[in-house]
Amino acid sequence: MTNSQLTPGIVPGRLGAEDYARNFSDIAPRLDAHEARVAADRCYFCHDAPCMTACPTSIDIPLFIRQIATGTPEAAAKTIFSQNILGGMCARVCPTETLCEEVCVREVAEGKPVEIGRLQRFATDTLMEKGSHPFHRAAATGKRIAVLGAGPAGLAAAHRLAMKGHDVVVYDPRPKAGGLNEYGIASYKSPGGFAEAEVDWLLKIGGITVQTGKSLGSGLTLDGLKADHDAVVLAIGLAGVNALRAEGEGLGNVLSAVDFIAGLRQEPDKAKLAIGRDVVVIGGGMTAVDAAVQSKLLGAENVTIVYRRGPEKMSASGHEQEHATSVGVRILHNAAPVRVIGNGAAREVEFAYTEDGPGGLKLKDETFLLKADQVMKAIGQTLDGAPEGLKIEGGKIAVTGAGRTSIPGVWAAGDCALGGEDLTVTAVAEGRDAAEDIHASLMG
Repeated sequence: MTNSQLTPGIVPGRLGAEDYARNFSDIAPRLDAHEARVAADRCYFCHDAPCMTACPTSIDIPLFIRQIATGTPEAAAKTIFSQNILGGMCARVCPTETLCEEVCVREVAEGKPVEIGRLQRFATDTLMEKGSHPFHRAAATGKRIAVLGAGPAGLAAAHRLAMKGHDVVVYDPRPKAGGLNEYGIASYKSPGGFAEAEVDWLLKIGGITVQTGKSLGSGLTLDGLKADHDAVVLAIGLAGVNALRAEGEGLGNVLSAVDFIAGLRQEPDKAKLAIGRDVVVIGGGMTAVDAAVQSKLLGAENVTIVYRRGPEKMSASGHEQEHATSVGVRILHNAAPVRVIGNGAAREVEFAYTEDGPGGLKLKDETFLLKADQVMKAIGQTLDGAPEGLKIEGGKIAVTGAGRTSIPGVWAAGDCALGGEDLTVTAVAEGRDAAEDIHASLMG
């Protein structure tokens, strides 16, 4: 007998093959050439364009849209890649609705922005599908740089350093390069193995060696890397997972939402993935939304996101929250977990209502229960595995300027570094800028 949404427990195959194919297809398919020209024609090509200011990588958005409008998408792609070498993935996952598109003059005047993200994808996909690489390495400098972490920050740093003529070795603990682009993005945002293809394309610049299965404390030390390289970039992300600090957290089927998403990303046959009938996701960010939406798309009957504060405090954008509710996810606010209940494995979760006031968050006396055969923690990640001797501030690696740490010759970029928002596009900008600073330091 096949399983269904009503099957108790955690089981695979709750849906039919057509349902899985539809649920995990591309959520925002690429524009065709005609659609792109029409969308580009809506741009006013503003002087001092607010969209450029809002872009963490400072892409010349009016220029690349004009290039699309004039029928040269490959030139548009080079404009994008010159600032953001991971522009293909960023076109898919950037919260454009709160960045470039939010400040678009069309959005302000008409409530409908120029589709900057989709235009960026049209241009970058067009160039990448040709298989060529738009940049060339400078003459060899004889310098060798180590990059720890093959996520967006590490890859952006490695590419820019390789362009400058340096030799780069990228180390990563996982079997594949890509970091969160490979392991942490909702599958319907980046289907078809795009993350892996993007890494392969990026490496065509040459001069970059990727070594997987290696990290600090697992075959590598910072002192050893410093001795063997002219500079070191730490782009190690945030590997630790915050605790719920609730009774029963150690019960079975209480898992990290990050691990759930990573496992889902690496399984091509979604029917093989087991999911609960009643899933509760605790948190208010993009990870919580991605885990909850994909639980629903895998066939869970009831999926609930519970966040301890109000909707205005959720770090997931309003657009993403609306997407979650549109597929049937319920979002409850102002509630915090106090107890996971079950005999060996989770059966339900007890929540207390909360009050968020000037003195901070307080738990009220009134509580309620939610059925849960699967509980996912999406309450933020923490720095884990940072080398001794580094100055840590606010739970991250303290940096000055373009990523310089407290240890000479060591830079940090991306989520592990103190600074901007934890976004793919921000990590790319930080990796790129750290690379420029390293080059200036080594060649000055």
